Amino acid sequence: MTRPGGRARRPGPPRWRSISPARRPAGVSERLRRPQPLLKYRLPSGRGATEQPNITSGGAGVLTPRFWVMVVLTGIAAGLLGVLMMLILFSVQYAAFGYHSGSFQHGVQQATAARRVASLLIAGAFGGVAWFLLRRYTKGQPSEIDETLWHGDGHLSFRRSLGSAVISEVVIGMGASIGREAAPKLLGGAAGSVLAGWGGLSVQQRRLLVACGGGAGLAAVYNVPLAGALFTAEILLGSISLPVMLPAIACSMIATATSWVYLPDRAVYAGIPDYRFSGSLMAWALLAGPVIGLIAAGYIRLIGWVSHHRARGAKALAAPVIAFGVLGVTGIWYPQLFGNGLDMARDAFLGVGGLSLLLALFALKPLVTALCLGSGASGGLFTPTLATGAVLGGALGIGWSLAWPGSPSGAFAMIGAAAMIGAAMQAPLSGLALVLELTHSGFGLMVPMTAATAIATLVAFYVDGYSIYSARLPAFVPDNAPGQRHGPPALAGTGESPASLVTSGTSAADRVHVSPMPYTMAAIVRWQAP
Repeated sequence: MTRPGGRARRPGPPRWRSISPARRPAGVSERLRRPQPLLKYRLPSGRGATEQPNITSGGAGVLTPRFWVMVVLTGIAAGLLGVLMMLILFSVQYAAFGYHSGSFQHGVQQATAARRVASLLIAGAFGGVAWFLLRRYTKGQPSEIDETLWHGDGHLSFRRSLGSAVISEVVIGMGASIGREAAPKLLGGAAGSVLAGWGGLSVQQRRLLVACGGGAGLAAVYNVPLAGALFTAEILLGSISLPVMLPAIACSMIATATSWVYLPDRAVYAGIPDYRFSGSLMAWALLAGPVIGLIAAGYIRLIGWVSHHRARGAKALAAPVIAFGVLGVTGIWYPQLFGNGLDMARDAFLGVGGLSLLLALFALKPLVTALCLGSGASGGLFTPTLATGAVLGGALGIGWSLAWPGSPSGAFAMIGAAAMIGAAMQAPLSGLALVLELTHSGFGLMVPMTAATAIATLVAFYVDGYSIYSARLPAFVPDNAPGQRHGPPALAGTGESPASLVTSGTSAADRVHVSPMPYTMAAIVRWQAP
């Protein structure tokens, strides 16, 4: 731009910014943030509030009043749907193993060997047929929350999501070794997708609402509102920022409170002792962190391999019967393997079980979980992974105590669980928050627990970098293969790839919020490789 006479105008802020408030045109605001704050003018220093990167909303103004209404409704829906899933799960458990009180593991242990095997065989037959029909008659309808958030526009099919969730909870109730959280997580996201359509929200708002619903579903069934919000931000969106955390916390809180109409308002793992810090625990955490990180990387690879090679087509009708039958026979000697592993983790936290039992469970739980997933079953991995970390930590702790006695094996189990789940999810904050909220204990172990979790996550990241969620993503098909676009999947609604955001002149604050997709630098480098 030039002034009259041909002289170039020196770049700089608009003239009105340098005008005193008294002379500034009426209605003009020098606050560039969206949405506009009530206080229209900056501090005397002239610096902007959005210079703190987590405060900016990327210029989209997603936190509108209509969006907040949808957040409240999504939270309520996620809580009620979570209650429905747990009602189905508990009812099936009681019917399958013939008990009406006490823990699931107790119910399995008091059942006869024949009943254990029969329950799993029936679950395999039911699941094989039900999933086959569901996938056939809802083909092409999106029902993977991770996939639609990271590579899509946030749309989820409620019909297919509901069907998949119900089948998953039924087979878990009958003993399948998969996690129960996938169903409420998926339904919470699906509820957000439906409500976003009803509310006429933008693509960016829909994606954020679906992620909030997913985290809220997990929060509701485990009574972990803070961990559910962190799950939304750290894993589903990859951005711990104010415009993400505010609706995530609100949605998880509402869902958790709603679920109390049926689910208890106490810790999932009640009665865990308040273990205290010791030098032995700290030294063990520093040494065990790398070991757990390596094991987590191997576990993730196993999950990724069986997910890619899982039974499909007609094979998926018989594969669950075989896989679940193997689990049923194994469960004759190790009934702890039935279900998602919740009771297995509780026993480890309480210090129940000797070295040989803990080592056997550590070796078998990942194998039977992978076997179930490879058969074509749909379910979660959170609790099976946490339980694997708990028994691993307990076993390693018992061995460590032979050289440095004084700390209970339950303390080692809690540290191991946090490290394993943090490394496997590639989300250390969520891992720590989950263990603390699930037990309402462990605050005395925060230093060694944080150290082990950080080290394990770092080792798993540098060894491989996948998580139990990214490892399960389906293969690209020709119409969505990244090679067709000569780069990574475009950030929906922006037209830009992660690499372009890194190399462009976009500000740090804008880069954080243009897209919620959690790409790592390692992934970007791989996309840029020739």
